[in-house]
Amino acid sequence: MIFGVLKDIKKHEYRVIATPSEVSTIVKDGHRVLVQKNAGANAGFPDEEYIKSGAEIVDTMEEIYERSDFVAKVKEIEPCEYDLLREGQIIFTCIHPAAHREEVQALLDKKVIAFTAEDSHRYGSPNCEAAGKVGAFLGLESLLSINGGNGKFVNGLAGAPGIKALILGGGIVGKNALQVLQSLGAWVTVMDINIATLREIGKMYNEKVNTQISTRYNIEKLLPEIDLLLNCVKWPKDSKEFLIDRSMVRKMQKGSVIVDISNDYGVIETFRETTLDNPRYIEEGVVHYCVSNLPSTISQTTSVAYAASVLPHIRNIMNLGIEEACIRDGFLRRSLTVYKGYLTHEETSAIQNRPWIRPEDILKIADKKLDPAPPATITRSNNFITL
Repeated sequence: MIFGVLKDIKKHEYRVIATPSEVSTIVKDGHRVLVQKNAGANAGFPDEEYIKSGAEIVDTMEEIYERSDFVAKVKEIEPCEYDLLREGQIIFTCIHPAAHREEVQALLDKKVIAFTAEDSHRYGSPNCEAAGKVGAFLGLESLLSINGGNGKFVNGLAGAPGIKALILGGGIVGKNALQVLQSLGAWVTVMDINIATLREIGKMYNEKVNTQISTRYNIEKLLPEIDLLLNCVKWPKDSKEFLIDRSMVRKMQKGSVIVDISNDYGVIETFRETTLDNPRYIEEGVVHYCVSNLPSTISQTTSVAYAASVLPHIRNIMNLGIEEACIRDGFLRRSLTVYKGYLTHEETSAIQNRPWIRPEDILKIADKKLDPAPPATITRSNNFITL
């Protein structure tokens, strides 16, 4: 097969889906690799390194799409790419389909085979780890007086106390934010709806981290004394109620900071997405930092980790074929989003009110011994397509 590595074109996206290391492996498997010119340059991987690994450098994304059987990049397919897609072409990237109706429609219209990478991680995405760690650092930076913050230092000094931080969500993102803040001496509380998660965090830090069940009551009670709030919750996209409404934000101290790492509408009423050009705004006296692609700020580290994590999926698809790859790996199977004009992603079906078909049915592998995987989200849809 011919595998194409695209240069990401989303503003301030510096990561790359495959480093020279992954390219070398794919080439040794017997495939050809095309890399768009400067695809890895912003992550510290010059074209020369890709050439040494066996890749061919091509000038444009148009040529990548035209020549490649399988195309991959980090972020969503942009509107300028829609007409470049070819029927039957394999796409692997972070599609975020439930939130992007137009993108999903283009993938359906072009009859491609697309996998949404964010649903394919058995052990959690390295992007989540990166977002948690970077989000904590950027939250501390936002507390600086020059950024509108209250001017408190993370662990205090000479009799001045350190900051109090609240992390909502004890998953991969939350745990990594906690690792940074706790190691720097912040007073941290973690809230989650899962008692087992809270118990695990308590044991991990010898009960030196406060843990609490996440409820609106508990959050509202604690917010007035919090300097830094990190939202690490994966929120249901069809939820009609805010976890933190405007009145709760208003009760926070002036100059306190909210970092919305998850960037899901519905968690915090005062949230609006920002970019690295202008990452902060102040609302109700509280500094908000709401950039969606935080992992891009540490592009080399994240690219190395992320590319290694998705390489097994890429190799299985190319070496075994889509059907066998999806039989062997349930996490890859659940990430199949569209297949030759059919929607195969349950959450997108529910949120966008589109009919869908299960990946195992469209691939005709339902009778095989399938590697199990839990659903990617709690959102369910019975709006099935019948072949």
